[in-house]
Amino acid sequence: MTNTIVVTFNVRPPERAVIADSAGADTRIVYLTDLDDAGRLNALRGASALLARDTGKDLRPGEADQILSAVLIQFITAGIDFVKLSALPAGIPVASNGGAYAEPMAEHGLAMALAAAKRLLPEHAALVRGEFNQHTRNRMLAGKICGILGFGGIGIATARLMRAIGMRIHAVNRRGLSDEPTDWIAPVSDLDTLLAAADVLIVCTPLTPATKGLLGERELGLMKPDAILVNLARGEIVQEDALFAHLQTHPAFTACIDAWWVEPIRHGAFRTDYPFLSLPNVLGSPHNSASVPGMTAAALRRAMANVRRALAGDAPRYALGADERMG
Repeated sequence: MTNTIVVTFNVRPPERAVIADSAGADTRIVYLTDLDDAGRLNALRGASALLARDTGKDLRPGEADQILSAVLIQFITAGIDFVKLSALPAGIPVASNGGAYAEPMAEHGLAMALAAAKRLLPEHAALVRGEFNQHTRNRMLAGKICGILGFGGIGIATARLMRAIGMRIHAVNRRGLSDEPTDWIAPVSDLDTLLAAADVLIVCTPLTPATKGLLGERELGLMKPDAILVNLARGEIVQEDALFAHLQTHPAFTACIDAWWVEPIRHGAFRTDYPFLSLPNVLGSPHNSASVPGMTAAALRRAMANVRRALAGDAPRYALGADERMG
């Protein structure tokens, strides 16, 4: 039997070639954007699986109800907190594209942590002012502890890079287990232990009802006074007011922020409620950790591999639980 994968969003010819190559000869690819109203409904009713970007925008009113027999709705992005998942049929599994951009995001996290530890931006600014602070000490990360909050695809890719420069890896995830080597791993219920131990904390867990506001005043207070916090995930995981206050009262603490609370793609604008970028112990980037050539194709291949798993009768990776589909 030929499977039909329905792609819900507009895809350029180069990416269509990637999807076709990843699907295999026995699979039919249908693009909703190529069809008239009747064709769209027929395609959704006959879909074996869907490949989606944002079903709230990709699908027209009432179309989600026409998804009758798909074994999986697969999104192409790792973070899908912006998608209204509750509008999708409850009986059909939904999967994020976990680890879709893991390698460049891990490299970005390493770069931010190193820049903070080596004081690259403050000393560059000092040189511009004519100050030559040769004897102001910076730090080595080798031998220190890298704590990873969320040990999925991005967390594992980050751990490999951090281990390569000599850091010890401590991590928390849902299960408290991983096939990836660590020096210490535990369930999220042991987050306090991770926070107290970490010299560098990488935040790469998805934004869910359980992780929203997870790091607040109490949690930041458990961390070392000179710790480096790197947020690659979502701004909302860290309480904005608490982080700003902590940075003001702990000048040796550094926040490296790639993921912000209000961003153009998710919210239509960029803004902060506090002047983070005026602080000397903040390093920011415009959530561009995954913006490297070739990553769209890589993400599509990973998503299609998960679709093939589901079509073959295997459990898809990164399937969302009922609590994660409440949004």
